[in-house]
Amino acid sequence: MEQGKEPLSSNHRCAVIAPRIFDGAHWHEKAAILVNGGRIDDLVSQMDIPADWPQWRAPADTFVTAGFIDLQVNGGGGVLLNDVPTTNGAKTIARAHRRFGTTACLPTLITDQRPKIEAAMAALRAASGQDGVLGLHLEGPFISPARPGIHRPDYIRPANMDDLDWLEPLADAGCAMITLAPECVPPGFIRALVDRGIRVAVGHSQASAEQVTRAIDEGLSGVTHLYNAMPPLAGREPGIVGATLATPSLTAGIIADGLHVDPVAIRAAFAAKGADGLALVTDAMPTVGASIDHFDLMGRAITLKDDKLSSADGTLAGAHLDMASAVRNAVAMAGIPLEDALRAASLTPARFLGLDHERGRLVAGACADLVALTSRLEVVATWIDGAIDTPV
Repeated sequence: MEQGKEPLSSNHRCAVIAPRIFDGAHWHEKAAILVNGGRIDDLVSQMDIPADWPQWRAPADTFVTAGFIDLQVNGGGGVLLNDVPTTNGAKTIARAHRRFGTTACLPTLITDQRPKIEAAMAALRAASGQDGVLGLHLEGPFISPARPGIHRPDYIRPANMDDLDWLEPLADAGCAMITLAPECVPPGFIRALVDRGIRVAVGHSQASAEQVTRAIDEGLSGVTHLYNAMPPLAGREPGIVGATLATPSLTAGIIADGLHVDPVAIRAAFAAKGADGLALVTDAMPTVGASIDHFDLMGRAITLKDDKLSSADGTLAGAHLDMASAVRNAVAMAGIPLEDALRAASLTPARFLGLDHERGRLVAGACADLVALTSRLEVVATWIDGAIDTPV
């Protein structure tokens, strides 16, 4: 089957042929990915493609790599998860990002009231595993009122151990993640979440490096949008940033849009942690994949201007960013090697979620979640479980 023809079902066999293929660690020249039943059979030379297999041939000057995985996506396609905490809402968001190379994501609910959180947990339990939806990321409500960002201050609150009871369904919402401020939860709270299979990240926090270290001892493994909504690194007060750069076990999300983080700071983070410790995230809002330039966020008007989303007082309100652009920006703005940027967009988030045995790498047995990109890092096609889609 030639590029641009009718999409393939995930039940079909297909040889995806490209001038170059990046498997997550190495480049393969003039190679092919053998896809069978939604999984990768093998990577082979183009000379070794079985004669009876249908073929999809990438255009010249194109390469194929593992599909991108976004750990933090608030909206897309005109939908904000907080406004539409439903199965269809989550799937609409994921579908909007697919055209930008994202084949799997965690729809993200920012700080909200308990009924909305409970609705999102139920919806994502139903949506998990469909259209690239992996699960749910709760960003709040147990964050620091001193670092609210665009979150509504009146919805922010400290946690108590009783909150674990109503949060129990989060563990059933596929891959589950929660962002919290360690200083705003009681001792043992993080450990209890981790024991339930929920990944915990620090964010929107004033925590000291010592508090972060104690949280790591309880199982904290992530950092939400490094540098943003946290104190800056200082020599005598390293804080969250210092603890993150010094701790290999922490995986930090970073927003590479040129607005949230200076390119030099992005380069410094990669220098300290390497691509294995950083996950490119979008923190995307409804404007991505939609022809809108404004929306309402919990009663606050958010406007898009010059690719910047902000409220009337100038507060950044998420990002107008997709994963392909994040990869481009990491390479072009921050000077990150392409291979590192690709790993940060796929393998590192997969490893953080415990999915690197089947996602983020192009190896035999892995899910056939792929993206084909031009040398300018523009998306040509994506595959989820072997089913192809081409951008409109």
